[in-house]
Amino acid sequence: MNSKSFLAIGILGALTLTGCSKKMNPFASDYFSVNPDPLEVVGEQVPATVTARVPAKFFKKNATVTVTPYLTYAGGEAASQSYTFQGEKVRGNAPVVNYERGATLTIPVAFKYNPEMMTSQLYLAFSVTQGGKKYVLPRVKVADGVVATAALATAQGVTPAIGADKFQRIINEKYAADILFLINQANIRPGQLTSAQMEELNRELAEANADSRRQIEEINIESYASPDGTLEFNTKLAQKREDNTRSYVDQKLRKDRITDFGALTANFTPEDWEGLKKLVAASNIQDKELILSVLSMYKDPEQREREIRNLSAIFDELAETILPQLRYSRITASINVIGKSDDEIEAAYAQNPSSLTIDELLYCATLTDDNNRKMAIYNDAARIYPGDYRTFNDLGLTQYIAGDYKAAKANFQQAARINPQAGEPQMNLALIAMIDKDYRNANQYLGSAAGVDELGDALGTYYILTGDNAAAVKAFGNAKTNNAALAQILTRDYSRAKSTLGAITEPDATTYYLMAVLGARTNNDNMVNTNLRQAARLDREVARRALKDLEFANYNIGSILN
Repeated sequence: MNSKSFLAIGILGALTLTGCSKKMNPFASDYFSVNPDPLEVVGEQVPATVTARVPAKFFKKNATVTVTPYLTYAGGEAASQSYTFQGEKVRGNAPVVNYERGATLTIPVAFKYNPEMMTSQLYLAFSVTQGGKKYVLPRVKVADGVVATAALATAQGVTPAIGADKFQRIINEKYAADILFLINQANIRPGQLTSAQMEELNRELAEANADSRRQIEEINIESYASPDGTLEFNTKLAQKREDNTRSYVDQKLRKDRITDFGALTANFTPEDWEGLKKLVAASNIQDKELILSVLSMYKDPEQREREIRNLSAIFDELAETILPQLRYSRITASINVIGKSDDEIEAAYAQNPSSLTIDELLYCATLTDDNNRKMAIYNDAARIYPGDYRTFNDLGLTQYIAGDYKAAKANFQQAARINPQAGEPQMNLALIAMIDKDYRNANQYLGSAAGVDELGDALGTYYILTGDNAAAVKAFGNAKTNNAALAQILTRDYSRAKSTLGAITEPDATTYYLMAVLGARTNNDNMVNTNLRQAARLDREVARRALKDLEFANYNIGSILN
């Protein structure tokens, strides 16, 4: 072999080894892009996707590179899952990077968020194994900071579900008695005035007249004729029955010295076809479907009667069993039972809480805005009525508002033990689970709280905390809360979020802070300045947060807050 041949082989061998023998060069930052950039909190995670575009003739054929993302911040760093890539001549299962063409690689990133990450840097670390040797390449910074707006979601701001009282100051009671008449007659027979119904009606009217807490609101008389015979005759008959019944009631009221009875009204119905339909439908008459068909087919009352009379056997049964029930006057008394006034309830509580019913006690707690007083009332309610789940649930509610979550949890659990089917303690235990970051149990509790009025706010908050912002918006519905507005901001529905924040009846520091975020996202300098100042006046911790918040990266926050 001549010298030229040896030279050609040497050059070829050198070219072949170029992709293998030398160490890899450091990665450059412009090889990488990050989505989103800056990073953003989703739920309680900081997820992102790093895309690496490895250039041609960069990745050594015999090299294996393990990439580990690190989020570094003051006081520490957090590592995400490592991903490994290999050259063409490496035997393994990792994605292969072609030496001649390069490659585009995807590296998922996820970190558990903590507040110090607001000011942070995303680095990639590279560990290389090549030719039996291991070495490390310099880290590369690929992103700065974390937008942590989603972390403003909190279960502490959700109002727990109350086990509501059923107290009604005015309870309406109705008492009725019927006077039955013989066919074609309007006179009241003595036996009709001594029936059990009539005696009870008269007794209730007399007792209500003598009781300052009972008020006779109205006495009404409705008189009827059965739909057999001519309409003209039945009209006169029903009216006469009304007149006679009203005369009896007037005399009875005078005799019993009942003068305060609201209004005495009287009406008559010439032919009670609706009553006939109801009685036939509820009867065991053999041909009742045929009768009902006739009643629905003909609207003229006289034609109806003729058609029914043509069914002679059926009409005889109607005349015997149904029609007598439609010849009557009904006297109805509407009586209001007047409960204790607010002052009376509070006075009774101060003197002797045990004198109040459970619903009066629970209602008493709603008469104050002082959470400590509410807590004291619910404590007494739980002592006096330990078998009612609402007492423990509502006591837990006041403890939750006071920030004593351990005590609140114990009372919510007791309420759930007393009534496992009650939704309010289930929802409230879900709030406790969210505070404890126990989202699996929170989900189970929320599923058991279906039908609770306050559920939407709790469920929406759960979805934000677990990263499903679209579901959160749907769950909140039209709620006017900080968390509801936050969900709308996270889904970029800024107009609706502004409306929600503006409708909050008792805005706090978070309300104004979220309004400032809206201002920054919509380039409204005045909205940023005004609302940040108000938020800082209410809570100086908010000011310290704003100084690190990338939402305000384009603003001189120091001058706004000073």
